[in-house]
Amino acid sequence: MLTIHATGIDTDAIIRDIHAKVKQNAEQGVYHRASLGETSRQTAFAFKDNAEFLRFYLETLRENAFVDIADFEITEKRPRFRRTLIALKKTLWSLLRFYTYRLWSQQNQINGLLLAAAEGIHEQQNEKIAALEARLAALEQRDLTIPHDKCRTPR
Repeated sequence: MLTIHATGIDTDAIIRDIHAKVKQNAEQGVYHRASLGETSRQTAFAFKDNAEFLRFYLETLRENAFVDIADFEITEKRPRFRRTLIALKKTLWSLLRFYTYRLWSQQNQINGLLLAAAEGIHEQQNEKIAALEARLAALEQRDLTIPHDKCRTPR
């Protein structure tokens, strides 16, 4: 809960304004490409049903499942001792690179396997649902073609 201890500030009004703005942004699709961490925050108003949420969640997982292990430029924002600090950072990175890459590679493998499992389960469930819907449609069609005098009545 947000509390502001200042004279003349209506905390409840600020919170209502924030909620209204977030809802407006969600309705306008501003949060559509949110990262996975943001997904749980927007589920209350961005998704109309569980199937839509699951599709979005799996798509977001596909985009973010793997850790980027590409090398990066080492920089220093502080002007004082910049060259020394960059040299120190590069030395530390060269010492830690092997272990870090190894951990990242293992994490990427685990993430990939979990994503594949989640997608496989999703596909299996969709296939089962489609088969059950087809079976239900066939049963409903069969019931429509049976003459009423031949139908059994439930007891």
